[in-house]
Amino acid sequence: MAKNEIPLWEVFIRPRNGLAHKHCGSVHAADEVMALQAARDVYTRRGEGVSIWVVPSAAIVASDPAQKDENFEPTASKIYRHPTFYEVPEEVGHM
Repeated sequence: MAKNEIPLWEVFIRPRNGLAHKHCGSVHAADEVMALQAARDVYTRRGEGVSIWVVPSAAIVASDPAQKDENFEPTASKIYRHPTFYEVPEEVGHM
C-alpha cells in the first residue's frame, strides 16, 4: 500500500435479527471507527440494517476460481448432502 493510500474496507450488513450478514460493498477509511461510520452513512441511509461489519479488504482470502473443480467437485459425488436426497414427512409441514 502506498504511503498516502487510504485502506479499503468490505462492508457487511445484517438487515434484520435472525438473518445473516451480507456483503453490500466497500468503503475507504483510515481506521475501523471511520469505516463503520462511512458504511452506516453509505449503506444504511434508510434504516436497512441492525448490524454492520467492516473488514479490511487486505484481510480477506479467497479461493481461486481457476481451482473450482478441485475445491468443489468432491461435494458433487456426495448426493446425501443435498436436501433432495431425503424425503420430508408430510406432518413436518414447511421446512
